[in-house]
Amino acid sequence: MLLSDIRKNQKLAARRSPIYERNRFAKFMIYFGITFWAAYFVYIGVMLFFAFSEGIPNMEPYHILNCGLPFFLLIDFFMRFLLPTPVQEIKPYLLLPLPKKRVLNALLIQAGLNPFNLFWLFLFVPFAWLSVLRFYGIPGVLGYCVGIWLLMVGNGYWSMLVRVLMRQKFIYILLILPVYGSMALLEFLPETEWTSRFYMDLGEGYIEWNPLAFLGTLAVAIGLAGVNRWVQGKLIYRELARTEDNKVKHISNYSFFERYGIVGEYMRLELKLIFRNKTPKSNFWSFLFIMIMFACALAGDVYGSNNYMNYFICLYCYCVFGLMTLSRIMSFEGNYIDGLMVHKETIYNLLLAKYYLQSIFLIIPFLMMLYPVVTGTVSLLTSAAYLFFTMGPIFATIMQLAVYNDKTAVLNGGFMAKSQGNTMYQTLITLIAFAAPLLIQRMLTFFLPETEAGIALLVIGLATVATHRIWIKNIYVRLMKRRYNNMENFRNTR
Repeated sequence: MLLSDIRKNQKLAARRSPIYERNRFAKFMIYFGITFWAAYFVYIGVMLFFAFSEGIPNMEPYHILNCGLPFFLLIDFFMRFLLPTPVQEIKPYLLLPLPKKRVLNALLIQAGLNPFNLFWLFLFVPFAWLSVLRFYGIPGVLGYCVGIWLLMVGNGYWSMLVRVLMRQKFIYILLILPVYGSMALLEFLPETEWTSRFYMDLGEGYIEWNPLAFLGTLAVAIGLAGVNRWVQGKLIYRELARTEDNKVKHISNYSFFERYGIVGEYMRLELKLIFRNKTPKSNFWSFLFIMIMFACALAGDVYGSNNYMNYFICLYCYCVFGLMTLSRIMSFEGNYIDGLMVHKETIYNLLLAKYYLQSIFLIIPFLMMLYPVVTGTVSLLTSAAYLFFTMGPIFATIMQLAVYNDKTAVLNGGFMAKSQGNTMYQTLITLIAFAAPLLIQRMLTFFLPETEAGIALLVIGLATVATHRIWIKNIYVRLMKRRYNNMENFRNTR
């Protein structure tokens, strides 16, 4: 009953939100994306069966896929970083005469029953239907799917635990090192391969309905849920207590920006915004970590000679931080927008400062790309072209959101901070900014050789960078025409 009531309250809260109407387009895009990826997973599942059958004929395809289950679990672990932690919604229920443990249990059960845990079955069901059905029949397919679902439930609780701890201190991301490091060690030590053998036997146990396989997976999932309940129960009251930290910490004034006048002052303000507030700082380190992970995948030549995937990862490393940060442009400033509007052209200088600072941050992925350039995974021309194309057209596109963003984002959102939904403009412009470069490059390589296409991409980027004051001025003029409407909405959503 409590679980049903909580679900009903969540639906009512979503419908009564003042931004409900604005989020309809975002929801449409989410459903469209889910449909697209579901169809793509089905395609991957079918293609994996034929690839394994032809490429490794001396092993059954389901044995090969089971050896790779840790890879799927790792991808699922990081995919869940885009999801909110459900237990953030416990705060209103603490005011009611309900036991805290009951509410936590209900929310954790809801997380275990989340439809996202079933999403990977779009890949595993068609694969099992082709590879498992002929040996074990429908019961074998059902057992395999139930086992995969239990694995994803346990993986969801593990990801939730890390995300919750990271909201307190980002250093907790290091928890993944002993877990995945030990798995890699057991796999890659000479003549071991224990990790892949364990998962191969575990997958076969699901197919054969081995009770030990199901009970072991269920015990791990329940254990992780129990750890989540204990940790989150502690953190809830710690945040509610709101203890103040009176210790003096080292504070950088970023005085080297003083030589750049008023724009330098706003660059200092932007750095203080990022590194002195909980939400922006957490976002910064999270996206930096994701950038490093993808750069490591590119440096390790994971995709081999697949140029399209190498180009995709290279572009992602350059634009992920800028896209995710600038998609919230002016949203954090909504907390003090009235002060920014006092002086003429303040917003123009602020937009310049944001652009310059995001351009400076591109030095990080450029340095990360040097090793793939040296090893020949990507060319120096491609890396430089994506650098300036990101600095130019991509940033120019995503910064258009400064005109339309009118929802205040929480600066110090902690464990129970309200989530910030995406508006129609944020979703649409972010998709355009992310997808357009790859489409443009594909069109250029269709008509031109690869080197000339890279040069064309580089020239487009340099031209946009050279004219940055013109298009930033255009953004500023359009924003000022909407300033009173935006200011009112910023105040209403604080």
